[in-house]
Amino acid sequence: MGRVSGLVPCRFLTLLAHLVVVITLFWSRDSNIQACLPLRFTPEEYDKQDIHPLPLCRLVAALSVTLGLFAVELAGFLSGVSMFNSTQSLISIGAHCSASVALSFFMFERWECTTYWYIFVFCRKPF
Repeated sequence: MGRVSGLVPCRFLTLLAHLVVVITLFWSRDSNIQACLPLRFTPEEYDKQDIHPLPLCRLVAALSVTLGLFAVELAGFLSGVSMFNSTQSLISIGAHCSASVALSFFMFERWECTTYWYIFVFCRKPF
């Protein structure tokens, strides 16, 4: 039982770390959007890359999907449904920790917007 009680705070902290990185990325997405565009771009191209709903490579859409899934996972975790499942906790800790590190690099190194979807798919939980 000691391992399960140690996993709960670790899972909570990695969830919060990932959430903080995603919210920070939401606020500072300007440099990542500029990395997706050519050196000379128009405001229309910028808006299209930022908020245009189609296709799925738009950064606001990707971040919105991530925040929606955070709401579902936090609701399940805080309600106690998945809090004490050790397998779920280990997978969640690994996924959110790797996503936090990858998104930190995404933000600081100014990677292209489509890279976000690769991070999203690679760091998602299978259930």
